Amino acid sequence: MGNLSVIGGKAKGFSLLSVPGKGTRPIMSKVKAALFNIVAPYTLESTWLDLFAGTGSVGIEALSRGASLARFVENGNAAVKTINANLEHTGLANQAEVWQKNVFFMLDDVADRQFDFVYIAPPQFKDLWAQAVQALDRNPGWLIDDSWVIVQIDKVEYRDLELDNLKLFDRRTYGSTELDFYMVKDGVLD
Repeated sequence: MGNLSVIGGKAKGFSLLSVPGKGTRPIMSKVKAALFNIVAPYTLESTWLDLFAGTGSVGIEALSRGASLARFVENGNAAVKTINANLEHTGLANQAEVWQKNVFFMLDDVADRQFDFVYIAPPQFKDLWAQAVQALDRNPGWLIDDSWVIVQIDKVEYRDLELDNLKLFDRRTYGSTELDFYMVKDGVLD
């Protein structure tokens, strides 16, 4: 795992607290670096929905690199406390919303805003990633026509999904970690 820290932008070098216990798996630095190399041209002033947010590492990285807003959605008390502490420590709390809520309940609600990026990194090997993508597919009101939905899973978890409104457009593998990129199909949100 190594030390968890912000790797770029205005909060670069700030260390982040980990969530106590074994319930979360922070993104590895090499995967986070690869992710932000891919999204770099689109990060400035973007909005992020960080689902199963854990430590908040991905949303905090986005804010550090110029995103205008990150909403962190996490069910667990310890994780919510960790996210809030990490936001305070990095000085990014004023651009963040931390929602302690079940991700699936939130995704089933009427969207209160749209996001440029949705990052999904749930507990592994429970098929929660697929359920979250399918929930967004059923309720694309959270997205704009050029939103990206990015999934972080163990590469053995991947399976093709039957989707009406989203389509897979890229898959990248970093060791055992896979990032899958979905976008809204043309015409869906017209």
